[in-house]
Amino acid sequence: MRGSTIDGVNVLVGRMFEQLTVLAPGLLGGSVAKAARARGLARRIVLWSRRPENRVRLQGQPWCDEVRDTPEEAVRGASLVVLAAPVEKIIALAQTVGPRLDAGTLVTDVGSVKGEIARQCHAAMQPGVHFVGAHPMAGSEKSGWEHATESLFEGRACFVTPVAATDARALDAIVRFWHELGAEVTTLDPDAHDEIVAHISHLPQVVAASLCHFLARKDPAWRSFAGGGLRDTTRIGAGDPTMWIEILRQNRDEVLRALRQFQDELQEFQTALANRDFVELRTRLERGKAYRDAFRP
Repeated sequence: MRGSTIDGVNVLVGRMFEQLTVLAPGLLGGSVAKAARARGLARRIVLWSRRPENRVRLQGQPWCDEVRDTPEEAVRGASLVVLAAPVEKIIALAQTVGPRLDAGTLVTDVGSVKGEIARQCHAAMQPGVHFVGAHPMAGSEKSGWEHATESLFEGRACFVTPVAATDARALDAIVRFWHELGAEVTTLDPDAHDEIVAHISHLPQVVAASLCHFLARKDPAWRSFAGGGLRDTTRIGAGDPTMWIEILRQNRDEVLRALRQFQDELQEFQTALANRDFVELRTRLERGKAYRDAFRP
């Protein structure tokens, strides 16, 4: 069945939107399009990429129906728009396409920082157009639509971050959409989201990159002896620095709070080791192990 409009909001009926438009598809946006095609969530999938060479390469991909030359053209006729640009470009993209969207259109995004994005993108929409922010926790150290997969969101957490003025029916439709892509959805205030991801996503990135930066000062030959522990601990350190600079810029205050707390943790560990307080060290190691063992499969 096709998408339907209820009280001016496009909703999933029979698990299908009439047209899904993905703007600036990279790893996440490309995976949204692939997953939507594989699951029959959109009758038509339209893409736009900023780079002309990417638009040429995307044409003819089996998981999209059309590639258009501008974002304004790409959102024409859209029931659902996914803003998949880097975090520093999402707000500007929303402001560009907001005036071109038909009443009832739903808009979501994949940005990993939500406070300003949620508020500014909501404000950029015309009356009757609904922005509901989202952040699927499904990235990797790889980037680009070439690495996109239809299964990327299966079993992964996805935050949906409404603001106070978000339409309840639009919120429900976006929650259902991410759920249909395979994600496990949690609805959360945008600022609460930013505090959480500063600790569970942005801090680990900083720690991994800093560890690699520290080891890079040592004998380069040591890398040849790296085992699974170092490789597992530093895998995300291979992430795109340009992307992470923008994430850290947008979530600076929360990341700084997390860093200060983590520095205290390291100092306490160092003090226990210096004092040969192996009881305290065991307590910390066991608590850390218990936390890691309790991760979802």
